Amino acid sequence: MKLILLGPPGAGKGTQADILSKRLAIPTISTGNILRAAVKNGTPVGLKAKEYMDAGKLVPDEVIIGVISERLAEPDCQKGYILDGVPRTIPQAEALEKAGIVFDAVVSIEITDQEIVDRMAGRRVCTACGTPFHVKNMPPKTEGVCDNCGGKLEARADDKPEVVRDRLAVYHKETAPLKDYYGERKLLKMVDNQPTVAATTTAILEALGL
Repeated sequence: MKLILLGPPGAGKGTQADILSKRLAIPTISTGNILRAAVKNGTPVGLKAKEYMDAGKLVPDEVIIGVISERLAEPDCQKGYILDGVPRTIPQAEALEKAGIVFDAVVSIEITDQEIVDRMAGRRVCTACGTPFHVKNMPPKTEGVCDNCGGKLEARADDKPEVVRDRLAVYHKETAPLKDYYGERKLLKMVDNQPTVAATTTAILEALGL
């Protein structure tokens, strides 16, 4: 099963990718992770990416597609994979297609902007160990204190409502058009966000016919 997960920032793509990866026994390919790995391993494409990253520039699409192609050629991807964080734009989707990278389905997690803003506003992260919490959905036993290490919980700067709204505007402009792109190719499965993580997973599996 070769999948793409789409959805706005905070829709829970990373969480669902982890669950589906275990359930389907296929790896999750996160762009950020494979870029860092390619740089660390000094692959030809990784070295190219490093030049841009060191200069503080965005890594161009052809380099990102090169890194993804390298990663998808590894043995653990033979039975399938889940792409998280790419493609972000139609040119990236076209470049993947041109590189012969194909998919069985594209799952879009549908959630309103207001739900995202409310959800992100409730996120808290431990400043010491990085454990995530949520004031409503996953509250700590003691307010403001990490259950794991007793560290202080804080809201991240990029979870502030005004920052989240900016990120959502970028998503709607650059990434949301991918739904039409994959819809035309009969690959799109739209899944409404559910009240719980487990219910969303169930809805995704049903949409995929699993």
